[in-house]
Amino acid sequence: MLTVFFVFFSAGAMAQFSLADKLLPPKSIELSPYLFPVNPGQPNFLAGTMGELRSTHFHAGIDVRTNNMVGVPILSTQQGYISRIIVGAYGYGNAMFIAHPDGHTSLYGHLDRFKGAIADHIIKEQYKRKSFEINLEFDSNQFKINRGDTIGLSGNTGGSSGPHLHFEIRDSNNEALNPLAFGFKEVSDNLAPIAFKVALTTLDINSRVNDRFGRYEFSLIRSGKLASLPFPIFATGKIGVEILAHDKIDISQFRCGINHIEMRVDSTRIFTQQISKINFEETSDIVALMDYKSLKTKGSRFNRLYIADGNPLKFYEGVVSKGAIEMKEGQRQVLIKLRDNAGNESNVKFSLKTDPITNQVPFLDPMLKPIDYDIQENTLIVSSKTCASKKPSTARLFSKDKVEELTPNYFSANKQVYLIDLRKTLPDSIKSCSGSIRFDFKDMIPSGTDYDYYSDLLDIKFKNGNLYDTLYLNTSYDTLSKREKFTIGSLTTPLHNSISVTVKPKKQYKADGKTAVYHIEGKRFEYQGGQWMSNRIQFNTHELGEFTLLADTIPPTISRINCNGNSVRFRTMDNLSGIASFEANINGEWLLLKYDYKSGILQSEKLDKKKLLQGDFELKVKDRAGNERTYKQIIP
Repeated sequence: MLTVFFVFFSAGAMAQFSLADKLLPPKSIELSPYLFPVNPGQPNFLAGTMGELRSTHFHAGIDVRTNNMVGVPILSTQQGYISRIIVGAYGYGNAMFIAHPDGHTSLYGHLDRFKGAIADHIIKEQYKRKSFEINLEFDSNQFKINRGDTIGLSGNTGGSSGPHLHFEIRDSNNEALNPLAFGFKEVSDNLAPIAFKVALTTLDINSRVNDRFGRYEFSLIRSGKLASLPFPIFATGKIGVEILAHDKIDISQFRCGINHIEMRVDSTRIFTQQISKINFEETSDIVALMDYKSLKTKGSRFNRLYIADGNPLKFYEGVVSKGAIEMKEGQRQVLIKLRDNAGNESNVKFSLKTDPITNQVPFLDPMLKPIDYDIQENTLIVSSKTCASKKPSTARLFSKDKVEELTPNYFSANKQVYLIDLRKTLPDSIKSCSGSIRFDFKDMIPSGTDYDYYSDLLDIKFKNGNLYDTLYLNTSYDTLSKREKFTIGSLTTPLHNSISVTVKPKKQYKADGKTAVYHIEGKRFEYQGGQWMSNRIQFNTHELGEFTLLADTIPPTISRINCNGNSVRFRTMDNLSGIASFEANINGEWLLLKYDYKSGILQSEKLDKKKLLQGDFELKVKDRAGNERTYKQIIP
């Protein structure tokens, strides 16, 4: 019997195939207008729009609400043929691709089931391949489709967080276009984007915002379609602006994307961001467009209105000085225009006022620790509580064999701040009157080349393109939680793609395949896996941060919901590493089970709908650590 192994797809990863290039009719054919795929001619409501900022990718289509219902008929938007079918537990779930005569391809994701001849064909292929997850491609003479044909029923499969249709239209280059640009009148949008906050960021070590270095957020006051700050912000040097905003669609509580953002300073346009199409090979680069630290620590998706170092995206036109605002003398007026696809526009206004840099600041945020540090771009920011004298004091910076006396760059009665340019030195530690702190910097890793780092605890292979910008690598090791913990950089530093890490643990682990690497995020452990080689383990990771080694020795649970002649239905869960595969048989013959990872539900689908399930039933479920649980029953 063949075990069904899961292939983990993200929406972007599954989208990198050109689908509309197989024997298409001539593009000169005259087509009817594109049809809205859900209840055409009736008002429809959206839960998401194209270009919306998601945590790991740009949303590539529109999410059409189905009144929280599964089973709403989904219609083909245009004539053509079914070019591809995906069935999977993750990403799009059940998805259909239809290639059209004009070279476009439409995609329908999270379907509950397919309709028509294709539905029978898919089940037969699943039984033939003995696999729940399949990826099938077809040519133009196999499954032809007319405009308005019912191609499936809406569902909640894959990575969907609720019943809806994910609908995309792609061009011949497999780039996602905005479906709302196709003139669908079923979606009414009379609401302008809403702005909540702006953030100002110092872009070099000599810049300041309200006499401080770093990134600072300011809440906006809204009046109609205008949001503003009631007071000027003091700023000096090179300043970057970010905005926290989203669009609204009529009769919808969901947050949607803003396709057009423009920033003007003293009436001169210095920044434009226009998201009219999405290249799936670049969608993960969204981490360079947002402030990644705010995303990881607070879940806030601030859109940068400047082009950060390493940002490869092509959404920008006519950008001056990468969108940075140069503050020299006087006051500058900033206007940000936000416009959605329907043309609804709102504005954000505020002013920046230059202020001579002073090293004495009336108030700085209180500190929870006597001494602490952070890194912003190339600058190390060390904050220290002031001592009993309430006067600024020097600190001693240790770098290998060198010791340097530092005076605070600025201070208040309760806090003093030191700024260190990491391009000039990678310090070992710093000592102030309130304490000392180690930095554990190991190396400066350039972004544009291959680079191998070796140590007694870790080996890391960086490939050209892994990093968006220079990484000031710090690593550490401890066993404070009775587990070995290996720290590699910071969770708030994004990676462009995965790096290879080899961990050399000090403790001994059983060579039974149960122990693997896990990424620590708060109280959660995310399985990373790994291959053991003697007393070390190699794994790949898309994130920096903290890692540990854990042994998963407990098999998955299998809970029966029903098991009779008509259908079998079970719930399976795993305590740590996660479900890797499952296999069901009846009288030794393979039985198709559909899997929903969100609920853990396994549901049977018979090849012969009229034939009862009778005899010896067996279900095996295995987790990623190789632990297996078996359920057996005789179905009368």
